[in-house]
Amino acid sequence: MEQSQKVIDQVMAQIKKRDPHELEFHQAVLEVLESLKPVIEKHPEFVEAGLLSRIVEPERMVMFRVPWYDDQGRIQMNRGYRVHFNSAIGPYKGGLRFHPSVNLGIMKFLGFEQTFKNSLTGLPIGGGKGGSDFDPKGKSEGEVMRFCQSFMTELFRYVGADVDVPAGDIGVGAREVGYLYGQYKRITMLYHGVFTGKGLTYGGSLARKQATGYGLLYFLREMLKDNGKEITGKKVIISGSGNVATYAAEKAQEMGARVVAMSDSNGYIFDPEGIKLDTVKRIKEIERKRIKEYVKDHPSAQYYEGSKGIWTIKCDIALPCATQNEIDEESAKILVTNGVWALAEGANMPSTPGAIKTYQNNGLLFGPAKAANAGGVATSALEMSQNSMRLSWTFEEVDAKLKDIMVNIYSQVSQAARDYGCAGDLAAGANIAGFLKVANAMMAQGAV
Repeated sequence: MEQSQKVIDQVMAQIKKRDPHELEFHQAVLEVLESLKPVIEKHPEFVEAGLLSRIVEPERMVMFRVPWYDDQGRIQMNRGYRVHFNSAIGPYKGGLRFHPSVNLGIMKFLGFEQTFKNSLTGLPIGGGKGGSDFDPKGKSEGEVMRFCQSFMTELFRYVGADVDVPAGDIGVGAREVGYLYGQYKRITMLYHGVFTGKGLTYGGSLARKQATGYGLLYFLREMLKDNGKEITGKKVIISGSGNVATYAAEKAQEMGARVVAMSDSNGYIFDPEGIKLDTVKRIKEIERKRIKEYVKDHPSAQYYEGSKGIWTIKCDIALPCATQNEIDEESAKILVTNGVWALAEGANMPSTPGAIKTYQNNGLLFGPAKAANAGGVATSALEMSQNSMRLSWTFEEVDAKLKDIMVNIYSQVSQAARDYGCAGDLAAGANIAGFLKVANAMMAQGAV
C-alpha cells in the first residue's frame, strides 16, 4: 500500500496548495481517497492516466453576484455558485443550497460527494451542486421571490435538461424551486425538466418530498436485516426537522420505531412519548417557525437550546439529518456510551473523521451518507424520466422504484467492501462502488 499512499499524498498536497482554505472539500476528498487504496493498487492504469488528479477537480465552476431588492426598496447583494463537478455518466445533478454558510469550498465538497452518490443510484446522472449565501429565514415572500428571480437570471445560462438539472437542498424547498423554475421558463421559453423537486401541478413527482427520508430508512432496514436485527420497537433520535428528518421520522414510525427527538439549528425537542409529526409538519412546513414551538402543544416534551445536545439522548439508532460535521468525536463517544448500536447518515457528511473512527472502533452498524441518503437524488432522476416521457407515475410506483434502488445500493456497497478486502465497512464500500463506475466511464472517454 506504500505506492497508493504516495499517490494519495501527492493529490492531497496538490489540492491543499491550490485551495488551502477549503477544509470541507479537503475532508471529503481525503475520506474517499483513503478508502480507495486497494483500488489504486489493483488498477495502476488509473494512476498512469492521472485520473485521481482529474476526478478531484470540477469540470467547471461558476460564481456570480446576485443583486435583489428588499421590501424597503434597497438593493441587497449575495453571491451565487454552481459547480459542475463530473459529467462522465450523465448530466450534472445536484441541489441548490441557500444558507449563510455557503461558499465555494462547501459547494465543491457537496459536488464531489454528489458525483459518487449519483453513481451508486445506477441512474445516468453526473455530480453538481450550487447555491448562495442568501438566507431565506426571516425574509418575506416577495423578497424570496425577487432573490430567486435574480439568481436564475444568471444561472439559466448554465443549466438545461441534458446539461445540468438542479434541485432543492437546505433553504431551497418547493417555494424556492417554483420561483426559480418560473424565471427559467420566462427567460428561455422552455417548459422541460430542468429542475426537480417541482410542484405536482407543473411536472413534479409524487414521493419526491419524502424520498431522501424514506430512502434512508429503506437502506437502514437492509443494513439491519443483513446483520440479523430490525427497527421495530427501537428508540431513534433524528437531528434536523426539514424534509429529510421529517420523512425519515415518518417512515421510522411506520416501521414500528419510536422517534423521541428532533432538532433545528437553535435547539432540540425531546418527547419520551414519541414525536408527533403532525405538529412538526405544521410548525416547519406551514408556519415556518422554530422547533421550540412544539412544546406549546405537547407539555410532556422538553426543549433544549443548542442542537448538539441531541446526541446525549440515550437511543438504539441515531440518524443525523441536519448538516455537515454535526457529530464530532466527542458526540460520537457519548452516543456509544449511551448504547447506540446503529447510525445512518441522512445529511451530507454529518460525521467528522474522528466520529466515523469512533463508530468503527466500537462496532456500530454505520450507513454512510453517499449510500444511505441517495434516495432523494434517485427520485429526482425518476422525476427527470417522467418529464422526458410526459408521464406521471403514482406515489406507489415511485416508492416501489425507490425501494428497489436503495436495496440495490446496499447490495452494491456491501459487495464492493467484500471484493476489496474490507467486508462490513460500508463507508469504504460506498466510496469504492461509486468511484469505479465514474472512473471507468472517464477512462473510456479519454482525457476529459
